[in-house]
Amino acid sequence: MFSVVCRAQGVRFRDRLFGLGRGLGGAGIWAGANPPQAASLPHIAAVNIRLIPTMDLKQTINLPKTAFSMKANLPQTEPKLLERWEQEKLYDAIRASRAGRPVYILHDGPPYANGRIHVGTAFNKILKDFIVKAKTMEGFDAPYVPGWDCHGLPIEIKVDSELGAKKANMPAIDIRRACRKYAEKYVDLQRQGFKRLGIFGTWENPYLTMSAEYQAVIAGAFVEFLDRGYVYKGLKPVNWCIHDRTALAEAEVEYADHTSPSIWVRFRLTSDPAKIAPELGGREVYGLIWTTTPWTIPANMAIAYNPKFEYVAVDVEGAVYIVAAELLKATADKCGWHNSQALARFNGERIEGAVFRHPFLERDSLGILADHVTLEQGTGAVHTAPGHGQEDYVVGRQYGIETYCPVDGAGRFFHAEGAAGRLPEEIIGKTVWQANPIVIEILRNHGALLAVDRLAHSYPHCWRCHNPTIFRATEQWFIGMERNDFRDAALKSIHKTKWIPVWGEERISNMVSTRPDWCISRQRVWGVPIIVFYCDKCREAITDRKVLEHVVELFKQYSADVWYEKSAAELAPAGTKCPRCGGSEFTKENDILDVWFDSGSSHLAVLNERFGLSWPADLYIEGGDQYRGWFQSSLLVGTGLKGSSPYRACALNGWVLDGEGRAMHKSLGNVIDPEDVIKHHGAEILRLWAASVDFHEDVRMSKTIETRLVEAYRKLRNTFRYLLGNLYDFDPERDAAGAGEMWELDQWILLRAEDLAERCRGSYHEFEFHKVYQWLYNFATVDLSAVYFDVLKDRLYTSAANSKARRAAQTALYRLLDGLVRLLAPILTFTAEEVWSQMKRPGSVHMALFPAAGEFAAGLDPEARKRAANWDRLMEVRDDVLKSLETARNEKLIGAPLEARVRISANGDLYPLLEQYAGDLPGLFIVSQVALDRTEGGEIGVTVERAVGQKCERCWKYTTDVGSAAEYPTICAACAKAIEET
Repeated sequence: MFSVVCRAQGVRFRDRLFGLGRGLGGAGIWAGANPPQAASLPHIAAVNIRLIPTMDLKQTINLPKTAFSMKANLPQTEPKLLERWEQEKLYDAIRASRAGRPVYILHDGPPYANGRIHVGTAFNKILKDFIVKAKTMEGFDAPYVPGWDCHGLPIEIKVDSELGAKKANMPAIDIRRACRKYAEKYVDLQRQGFKRLGIFGTWENPYLTMSAEYQAVIAGAFVEFLDRGYVYKGLKPVNWCIHDRTALAEAEVEYADHTSPSIWVRFRLTSDPAKIAPELGGREVYGLIWTTTPWTIPANMAIAYNPKFEYVAVDVEGAVYIVAAELLKATADKCGWHNSQALARFNGERIEGAVFRHPFLERDSLGILADHVTLEQGTGAVHTAPGHGQEDYVVGRQYGIETYCPVDGAGRFFHAEGAAGRLPEEIIGKTVWQANPIVIEILRNHGALLAVDRLAHSYPHCWRCHNPTIFRATEQWFIGMERNDFRDAALKSIHKTKWIPVWGEERISNMVSTRPDWCISRQRVWGVPIIVFYCDKCREAITDRKVLEHVVELFKQYSADVWYEKSAAELAPAGTKCPRCGGSEFTKENDILDVWFDSGSSHLAVLNERFGLSWPADLYIEGGDQYRGWFQSSLLVGTGLKGSSPYRACALNGWVLDGEGRAMHKSLGNVIDPEDVIKHHGAEILRLWAASVDFHEDVRMSKTIETRLVEAYRKLRNTFRYLLGNLYDFDPERDAAGAGEMWELDQWILLRAEDLAERCRGSYHEFEFHKVYQWLYNFATVDLSAVYFDVLKDRLYTSAANSKARRAAQTALYRLLDGLVRLLAPILTFTAEEVWSQMKRPGSVHMALFPAAGEFAAGLDPEARKRAANWDRLMEVRDDVLKSLETARNEKLIGAPLEARVRISANGDLYPLLEQYAGDLPGLFIVSQVALDRTEGGEIGVTVERAVGQKCERCWKYTTDVGSAAEYPTICAACAKAIEET
């Protein structure tokens, strides 16, 4: 191909196609094999024709080249990286690279091994991975030992449903084996799911609460509590699930709306009413109670009054009722008292010792005093059944009242000992819920029922079967909160711990300060048994430490299954005797330990030499329900056995809701399955989502949010693609420019990156991942893509490949790439590794450190750092110019910015700065020319005009020197020089 240059009458023209221009003169392109001769061009009056070889200008441009594709193909790429990491034993390599460094321990809260991972568990595990990876890149040795809670009701219920009716005839050991098999299945499934999310850890050596070693630790912790005097067995009311027939821990109770019958019941006063108030002498007086649990009336033993409240005795058609003065009107309205007369007023303390008669049983009910009586609802008198309420039990103990519970484990009434009066046969064998209407009818028949209503309120439900629970007194094992000042010690541990967010301290403090004794026994099979023997002769509990430690050693060898495989005689050491009667034959305790005692002992089982971890942990992080659960049980075990909290800091993550703020349920069709997200978009999208939200609050996830995240990921990926694509011929060892050799714009962006890195490091340290995401995303899409990359294209693409200008730009790009990939690595685990590989860097990005302070702009002197402020001001001017260019495009004055000449008028403050950087302004604004005018004052003025000159076919700028180099007639002088230098 040749270029034909014609001179005619001193005018020059060009034609780009196969023929020559029909005009006064010019240049044309000939595509044939033989160039034309002057004689063959009679239509041109050529004075001079020169034929020079032409070139494909595109081949002279430094266009980006990279194997880092725009389309991520994450569902295919991520498994390959996982396989590579496993082959390279990356986790072990990371630990080895941090050997001898300060250790940071995040102790994993064990999820239940009873289903596949869901978006909530994925969220929690990803957050933990952010922390571990960030701490590793801060320079810590940050091990991560994952674990699973394998015991307890959730798994046993699932196994129950699988075994069906045959379970009734199965020995306990066979049921336990079925539970173990079930747990093993879901440990494996969840392990694969968590690994697929890119989470690093000791996945092949996790901790399992059902392992022999762990079960021995649990049993040993119980023995230690027992030996230190914290543990006792007693008859106390506990939360009880009549469906699952077991006691429930505080953390196993959830509250839901429930409608209960509410009744007003009168108890006849049988003692002398004049002792309460003289005005009542000789009158028929009644105590009046209100309750929402009619079924507990058969267990009534007392009526509680507040000693500080004022009570009034009112006459209603000859009968006198004692009611709190402040609740008289509300009570009168409910009971239909249209005419009542106050006879006497007195404080509640006057009623102490009064004797009332049960409405339908041959039993007295004692008038007692209690501070838990309030004026919120009712009559100011509380029906008290110590066998069915914690506060009732406590005040009953103070007055020596029997803890009477005529309800069995299935929630059915039976004739129980411990109180006078035989229960009506109508309720025997009935459940408490069936008994409610029966009791109401009995009260009505006895003339004791004054009013009936319905009350919708929040009521405790079993967390697993979601059925309403009851309070029921049973013999259980407890850890006493007042023993050895345990409650005070736990509160002190709480105050020494860092809580994230800070209100977590008040929340857990309130729970611990008011919680009852810890009921640690459960009436189930799948768990760690309470290792206590009972003497067959006298029923004395054998709690000798040496005897029980012998059993602990057996657990360590054979697992807790040995308790069910062997008899008491085989388990107890030879020569064991009852300390009371000297008996040598024993039976075993049938109850197991609360699963929260199991998981609460995890720090004892994991933070030890076996896992190479030290006690206490630096951090626990779980969902908000764990203030009642794992956070609290761990704190109690740590305080009781080691004197302090097992964690230095404790963080909360919120619940995952749908896009409208609703809980996710299959019935609503709003569940986001992490496996589906991974299948279609890759695990990186879930990781990006986890980083994009403030995890301390409840967070949202939906298909719409998922789509937005995919787009956000695309922009971040394209940022790396731009960086990699423009570094294809750059060797940092050979080509890097010194800090002082870089252009001021390069220095400016690196200083911006330096500030970004400082903020990101600080936010990683504070676990503010949403801020890290926002800052990195904004830097990538605004500072880089919308500004720096846009301005840089001309220098990168059109400068000579090895020119100082281009190498300076590439040096800045390399510094940006090297730092940004490390800042994003904890979040975009897979993508960062992919970028690192494209950079031809050795090892893994996850073995690297975060950019150090000052690393991005290393080598810049103070004066250069000071000049960066000039560019902040120039960027403000750029914003004004871009708005004017957009207006000019809309008005069809220009098509593209390079067709423009921008005229800027500025006042005395700004003009010198613009004049100083006049040569940089066309490139900064991406226009062909900039003209400056000085004004006396006022705001900056921007006018857009058509650029003068011709368009360079290589850089597309309009200049007046196109063709000034005869060999390159269609390009500007700068491009001609770049080609010559290449």
